[in-house]
Formats: sequence, C-alpha cells, structure tokens
Amino acid sequence: MIRTLPRTFGIVFVLALAAGCGDVKKRDAPAVASSAFEPGKALYDEHCAMCHGPKGMGTGLLARRTETPLLEERTDLTPDFVVQAARMGILNMPAIPRGEVSDPELAAIGDYLSRSRGAP
Repeated sequence: MIRTLPRTFGIVFVLALAAGCGDVKKRDAPAVASSAFEPGKALYDEHCAMCHGPKGMGTGLLARRTETPLLEERTDLTPDFVVQAARMGILNMPAIPRGEVSDPELAAIGDYLSRSRGAP
C-alpha cells in the first residue's frame, strides 16, 4: 500500500497537468452599459438632453433658424466653457444652480461634451 501511494499521487498529478493544458476558449466580456464607463453621458442625458437633445444640438429658436444647429458644429467646447456657460447661463439658456447639478456632476458633463466633440 505504501508503494502505491506515490504512484497514485504521480498519476493524479499528470492528469491534473494534462487537464490544465486543455484548449482554453476565449469568453466574451459581459456587456456593460456604456454609461457605466461614461458618467458624464448619463448625467447629460438626465439634466441636459431635455433641452439640448441627445446630440447636444438644442431645440431653441436660434437652432431652428440655422441649417445645422450651432452646438453641433462646435469642436472647441472645453470642460471649463461648458461649466461656466451652465453656471452663468448663456443667451437663452438659464443658469443651472448647484442644488440642481453639483460641481463634480457638471465637470463630468463638461468632460463628456468636450471628448465627444473633439475639443482640444
């Protein structure tokens, strides 16, 4: 019995080693909503899209009078500009109070808009 013990362990070891060398299939990563990685988009959708639309083009009278909405053409929207425009208001857009959208949330929205439009 003592002689068979090392042989048994040897066989188990070889089988375990062979099982570990089997064909490994690549598994697809589970689908995760893009908003999980892009909090600025989720915040934009929640706080801004009702007026600016899903692409940020706006629905105001000025946007309706131009062939291409002005915000859609902008590629220079920096996060700081978005924050200042939202906090102070700009043209027909009223100021957004801190109680409605916090500073970190507004910064995330500014980052999202500047990245999605290719700002410097």
